Amino acid sequence: MMDDLMFGRGTVGGPFTLTDQTGHKRSDSEFRGKLMIVYFGYTFCPDVCPADLMAITQALDALGPAAEGNQPVFITVDPERDTKVLGDYVAAFHHSLIGLTGSPEAIRKVANAYKAYYAKVPGEREGEYSIDHMGAIYLMGRNGEYLGFMPPQTNPDRLTEVLRKYLAK
Repeated sequence: MMDDLMFGRGTVGGPFTLTDQTGHKRSDSEFRGKLMIVYFGYTFCPDVCPADLMAITQALDALGPAAEGNQPVFITVDPERDTKVLGDYVAAFHHSLIGLTGSPEAIRKVANAYKAYYAKVPGEREGEYSIDHMGAIYLMGRNGEYLGFMPPQTNPDRLTEVLRKYLAK
């Protein structure tokens, strides 16, 4: 999996159709012509997800009008809990962020295509759990091709720099 992500030895990404935070079906093909910033996470994440989504928000804000050339996408890896709260969650970040959900099987299929690791971890009390997940920020090109990833906790300035580079191409 890491060889695919880091060295382009395998396919990363691919077509998907999921449901957005307003209940509408959304397809990756809708975002052609823009750089797609893809993040797999969950709304109950206590630290990494909100920090990375804030970094994405700050990077897009720093780009100013050029941010319109990007489409940030948050794909939940916890659709059982997140589907009902996804709209409120993504509203806390950049105005263009789209939250996507689907059946657990559909989410697993998309995550596998992106080589995005996640697993449910039982909590101490019955019914409680967290999600162990990778937290990478994926960057997809204007035609849906994989450009690379940034690790969790990437500095917003570094993210802005990378986005500027690809927007200039």
